[in-house]
This record gives sequence, structure tokens and C-alpha cells, in this order.
Amino acid sequence: MKAESNESLDLLSVFLTGIPGLEAQHGCLSIPFFTTYTVAIVGNSLIMAAVQADPALHEPMYLFLSMLAVTEVGVSVSTLPTVMGILWFDTRQIDFDGCLAQMFFIHTFSCMESGVLLAMSYDHFVAIYNPLRYTAILTLPRIISMGLGITVKSVTLMAPLSILLRQLPYCHTNVLSHSYCLHSDLIQLPCADTKLNSILGLAIVLATFGLDSLLIVISYMLILYTVLGIASGEGRRKALNTCVSHIGAVLVYYVPMIGVSVMHRATKHASPLVHTLMSSIYLFVPPVLNPIIYSVKTKPIRQGIATLFSCKRELL
Repeated sequence: MKAESNESLDLLSVFLTGIPGLEAQHGCLSIPFFTTYTVAIVGNSLIMAAVQADPALHEPMYLFLSMLAVTEVGVSVSTLPTVMGILWFDTRQIDFDGCLAQMFFIHTFSCMESGVLLAMSYDHFVAIYNPLRYTAILTLPRIISMGLGITVKSVTLMAPLSILLRQLPYCHTNVLSHSYCLHSDLIQLPCADTKLNSILGLAIVLATFGLDSLLIVISYMLILYTVLGIASGEGRRKALNTCVSHIGAVLVYYVPMIGVSVMHRATKHASPLVHTLMSSIYLFVPPVLNPIIYSVKTKPIRQGIATLFSCKRELL
């Protein structure tokens, strides 16, 4: 029976949905979507290249920023094939295993991004609370260990979602409501009880995004408490200014996520277009805005990117 179920899954296809009500405009809409992907991938890749090439940027803050850029590229690359396939070629069909793989990578990179934002908040706390021991606390081996820990945790938590979904029977039209595969969509498809999947999904959300956001808030409460203890107003201003970019990145990441969650529960009867746009904002906006935020607010990053281009001109 199980062999038959696995064989049927190998032949199972999932059908994705484009932008509801705007199917005729997919050709025109492909331009802003492709531009968004280009800006996200190129912008984050430039940050990674600048950090790698410039020894002056081999500091904890910039190493964590490079990790954040890796997760942003991962999220963008995970959704790009199906989104642009629909907009360019109207290719809506994807095999079930491919859909599970895409779901796994989207959620894993999103989970990693949340973990990196938490690590960055810890970095800011250490820099403000104990600046004299900053480099002694955040050593390169410790930073690498944190990055590996975030990766292992994300993969370990997300892998069971795909495994459980593959064990369930599917016996009706498998149409998803987005241009990419998400767990919240896929658990609506099986013709069997998905309570375990839902409970596990909720537990993972609470253990990752919920816990990470709580710890980020706590870290900033401690940062604010520490800053208020600084005697000079100029010192307080400089300390808080170092956190501006990270606060922007946190808001860009968590506000759309909360908005999607609220929309999903509070406005179930809203137009499918509204839900699609909110989910797109959650996945597409952070990878585009974060490189811009850090490039504008962080002078060493701007200089590192400028150095990259100057080196390329010299080589040419």
C-alpha cells in the first residue's frame, strides 16, 4: 500500500496560481517582478562580495550582514523559477517532489533569516554593553559556530514538514493559491487528517519566528537600558545610530510577516488578489530593501562596494 502511495506521488502534479484577476497582464507584470529579483540578487551578492574582498569588513557586524545577504539570495532564488515561469511562459504545473523541495528551501531560508537577525541584535547588544570585550566575545570561530547553528536548526526543523506531507494521500485537484509552494497551502491538499502537520507547523513557527522576535525585543530593551546609562548625549546618539539599519531590517522582515498572518485569519473572505499581494510583499520586499538600507546607512559597506567596482575597472 505504501509503495503504491509513493508511486502515485511520483506521478502527482501541483498547479500553481498566478496573480488572480490579472492573468492577462502577466507579460507586463513580469517586468517589475524580474526587476525586483535582479535588484535583490545583485544587491545582496554585492554585499557578500564586498565583505569577502575587503579585510576591513571582516568584523562581526559585517560577517553577520553577509549571512543575512546569503539568506536573502536563497529566498529569492527559491521562488524565482516558478514565479517567472508563470509570468513569462504560463507554466503552472510542477511535480509534487519539486513543490516540496521549493517549500523546504523557502521556509528554511526564511527561518535562517530570522535567526541571523537575532544574532545581529546580539551583536549590537555586545557592542554597546561591553565594547572593550566586543572582539574577544564575538571571535571568528564563535561567529562561524553561530552561523552553522542557525543553518542546522533551520534545516532540522523544516525537514519533517516535507517528510510528513509526502506520507499523506492526495485524491483531488491540487491547486495552490500562490506562484510558489508554501506549507500553509500544501496542508490544504491531502484528503486525510492534517492535524499533526498543522500542530507541527505552528510549533515550528513559535520556536523560530516567535522566539526569535521575542529575543530581539528583549535585546533592544537591554540596549535601550544600556544607552540610557551613557552620560553624554552624543554617546547615546552614536550608540543608537549603530542600530538603525538593523531595526529597519527587523521591521522590513517582521511587519509583512505579521501582516500576512493577520490577513490570513482576519480577512478570510478578502479578494485572493489581496492575499497574493501580501504574501508577495513578505517574500520579495526584504531581499530588495535590506541591501539598500545597509548601503545607505553603513559607510564601510558603500566603500567596500565602490572598491569592488574600482578593482573591476582596473582589471578591464
